[in-house]
Amino acid sequence: MASLKELKTHLRLEALGRRDALDPDWRIEASLRMAGYIGTMDLTHGPVVSGFMPIRSEADLRPSMAALADRGARLCLPVVLDRETIVFRELVRGAPMVSTGFGTSGPGPEAAVLDPDIMLVPLAAFDRRGHRLGYGAGHYDRAIARLHAAGRRPHLIGVAFDCQEVERVPDEVHDVMLAEILTESGLRTFAAPG
Repeated sequence: MASLKELKTHLRLEALGRRDALDPDWRIEASLRMAGYIGTMDLTHGPVVSGFMPIRSEADLRPSMAALADRGARLCLPVVLDRETIVFRELVRGAPMVSTGFGTSGPGPEAAVLDPDIMLVPLAAFDRRGHRLGYGAGHYDRAIARLHAAGRRPHLIGVAFDCQEVERVPDEVHDVMLAEILTESGLRTFAAPG
């Protein structure tokens, strides 16, 4: 019988393989559809929204972030400080971008550090219950835990393509569920746990 770690690795590799196989032009069109869905998203959870710059075959959130900024959202991007920690620096139009780790870029050290009210979260796989499987480094898990420890409960929205859905993500007691998932098919809300 496979260990939990082996099962997660298998699911992650399969889901990312399906994502990698998507036609790049199709991914662009799908990312633009996502912007249409997120442009109508409820911002009552708060005005500070964290997004991310795409790496590898991820959805491109730049159109979605522009739509949110046009509606008054204050944007921020994750920045890897070390192997354990990410912070969210404010993204301001026209500000210079620097290399921020993992092949992506973001605001430099002069940018304000913000605590997001809404987090658009990258992931490798998700299931219909709202559980997510990240890339394995645990950066977002630790960032969410840090925000919870500070008394903040950001609204978590996973970002993926439909092909990344799996039957069941193996979950553990400490896992935090997504409130919603954004895919090329729309913005889907998950049932509240309990």
